[in-house]
Amino acid sequence: MTWGTAWALARRGLDWRFRGLRLLLACLVLGTAALSAIGTLTGAIERELVARGRVMLGGDVELSLAGRAASGPERAAMDRLGTVSAGLRLQAMARQVQGDAATPVELKAVDARWPLYGALKLEGRSSAGAPQGMAAWIAPGVADRLEVKTGDRLQVGNAVLTVAGVIADEPDRLGEGFALGPTVIVSQEALAASGLVQTGSMARWKYRLRLPAQAEPATVADAFKAQFPDGGFGTRTRDRASPGLDRFVSRMGQFLTLVALAALSIAGIGIGNGVSSYLEARRGSIATLKILGATSADVARIFLLQIAAASAAGIAIGLAIGVGSTPLIARALQGLLPVEAGFVFDASALALAAAYGALIALTFAAPPLLAARETPAMALMRAGVSRGTRRWRTGAVPVVLGLGGIAALAIGTSPQPLLAAGFLGGSAALFGLLWLVGWGVTRAAARLPAPRRPLLRMALRNLHRPGAQTGALVLALGFALSAFVLLAAVETSLDANIARSVPARAPDYFVLDLPKAREGEFRALVDRAAPGAQVRAVPALRGAITAFGPADRMTRVADLVSIPDDAWALKGDRGLTYADAVPEGNVVTAGQWWPKDYAGPPLVSVDETLAQVLGLRLGDRISITLLGVERSATIASFRRIDWETMGFNYVLVFSPNALADAPHNLAATIELPAGAKTAPVRRAILSGLVRALPSSSVIEVGPVLSQARDILSQMGTAVLAAASVAVLAGMAVLAGAIAAAREARSYDSAVLRVLGAGSRQVLGVLLAEYALLCAVLAALSLALGLGVAWGVVTQLFEFDWLPGWGRIAGVLTAGIALVLALALGGSAAVLRTRPARVLREL
Repeated sequence: MTWGTAWALARRGLDWRFRGLRLLLACLVLGTAALSAIGTLTGAIERELVARGRVMLGGDVELSLAGRAASGPERAAMDRLGTVSAGLRLQAMARQVQGDAATPVELKAVDARWPLYGALKLEGRSSAGAPQGMAAWIAPGVADRLEVKTGDRLQVGNAVLTVAGVIADEPDRLGEGFALGPTVIVSQEALAASGLVQTGSMARWKYRLRLPAQAEPATVADAFKAQFPDGGFGTRTRDRASPGLDRFVSRMGQFLTLVALAALSIAGIGIGNGVSSYLEARRGSIATLKILGATSADVARIFLLQIAAASAAGIAIGLAIGVGSTPLIARALQGLLPVEAGFVFDASALALAAAYGALIALTFAAPPLLAARETPAMALMRAGVSRGTRRWRTGAVPVVLGLGGIAALAIGTSPQPLLAAGFLGGSAALFGLLWLVGWGVTRAAARLPAPRRPLLRMALRNLHRPGAQTGALVLALGFALSAFVLLAAVETSLDANIARSVPARAPDYFVLDLPKAREGEFRALVDRAAPGAQVRAVPALRGAITAFGPADRMTRVADLVSIPDDAWALKGDRGLTYADAVPEGNVVTAGQWWPKDYAGPPLVSVDETLAQVLGLRLGDRISITLLGVERSATIASFRRIDWETMGFNYVLVFSPNALADAPHNLAATIELPAGAKTAPVRRAILSGLVRALPSSSVIEVGPVLSQARDILSQMGTAVLAAASVAVLAGMAVLAGAIAAAREARSYDSAVLRVLGAGSRQVLGVLLAEYALLCAVLAALSLALGLGVAWGVVTQLFEFDWLPGWGRIAGVLTAGIALVLALALGGSAAVLRTRPARVLREL
């Protein structure tokens, strides 16, 4: 028989609704859609980050300093490298010139060369450059909160500014990072008039460089830091314009890809069950073909073409859904990630998803197809009363080859091959373990004493009788229930980490750049506006760690090839403070705190987590750069910090004599009494502080927490959306496992009903069988799901393990209930089948 003849016969057995192959179709659609959507969106974001790197950063290289401007030699060295645009960023307060309304803003001062790349767009205008004189570009948030528009005036510090336009698109907004207020962009002239920049101000100077075409940004940045190792410069390059965003996109992409692969792996079981059920229902047609002279190869061609046609349709629909869903996902993530809310077509991502789908379909469809190919015609005719046993060797070769192809594709295309290999190895181990459990259940059911109750006795015998599909059911149910537990544990851990990172209770206000000499005036003003308010003020400085370790062999941060993720305190400058007593919310875990009025050699107390990562010991030294001067102190103690309190938490706390002589201001928190959290009180505090202390900036915590919760909620939405795909795939598998056993159930039901059993009794046997399997698999699924979830949460996302046990138990219970419901639903067709019809077909 030629392939053309085989296709003619195969086409007659198909219709546009793909009856009998809908499970295969559904599984492929779910898995392929998930992979194509994730691959397309992740690829688009990564390409956008690379393409927009210069614009997002504002240059090819950024050199930043905290608390001071670059010195003459430093600036001269920058000018030799390329075109330099200098700017400054600090927190400030903007208020109405006529009125009391005030709002915290991010003041961004730029020079005439800004922006080096890209263009600022204003509402109603195409583009604009840097503002001139006392003009200001303001973000929409400033316009809304202060009720000002173009042409109106507002005051920042001592400067009265004219609103020259409202920002529609700020080119380097994503590269600036998280902001504590909407942006106000001003000129250097306006910044000088504001009087906000003083010695000790919490300001950051940024120097963006446009390099010659042949210059390599990373090499230039490294060479500059090596030239000024103690300068305290932070560096970024155009290919790492937003390191936190790059890392988030990479980790989220890896997780979503693994979830999609898990969905396809689960779907593979469903495909195998679906094909098995399809061929079982057509055993008469297969036997007829063989009796009429068709060879085993002819039969294989006919049904392979039918399965291939259904697979192609499922993959095509999945790819279409994946591409069609990207605008919805992009819209949900807009503002969090640099992606446009429109259709994205990524040929490589779609080809990869299609390849996965084809390999999965062929791999899991091969065993039942080859079993039907090699079964003699008479055995097929007798299959209704004498179930043949499948020989595992029949499908071993194509399954091994197919799984090898899937593994090679996954590892070869993954940015982290070891992670992909680990996931595939874990999946293989899980399949093997579930197969062993299925074998063990079958053996145990055969050796257990028969229960006295007839229904339980029949349910137990169904698990080990010839032709029983116990192994397939254990594999499908175990994988699906484990997936339910895994997703519940991951979701609840992420939710708990979000809730802990963004606490509901926090100070009402943060105040930055509070002059030390005016602390008393500040406290009196707050007390008048809100009697009973709690005020806490601490010295606030910024500096960078330059060296650490034993005094005779300190490690220079500049010499490190890479900085561990947990050693984030070494990356750039950090907040520094000094104190006589242990700060609130801190506990000394090793060493001792210095006495009050200590006057010996400078000491420092270090966060115990950072100390463990860096291998620090009591008596080691830490060096920092502060306003361009390096200072050193001896480690006197380690502290455990309660980061859940949104107060002042510092990795390094120095003895007063180590830092008190450096120019600095204070930072303060204000916590209002419960009865004073009203709009009039808040307005009185804001307007009073802005008028009395124009150089200080006040940050209202509520809107900041709301913004953080919104961002984290978007992350949770992405995880939940991906998780739902795997859940749907798991449900499809459950339906497929039950459908695959339907023919056997029809025969058993017919025999029982002929012998006098009622529908309730037949249904009771079926439910008892599935209940026994679920009871065995519940504990195993719980252990497997929690083990994998722990790895995802702690190793991939690097979050704390905080599962919600109640929800996990509820999800597992719901999964078991779903199994029983699907068993009940799948049995409805069996119960409706008349015994005479079943027996005539034997």
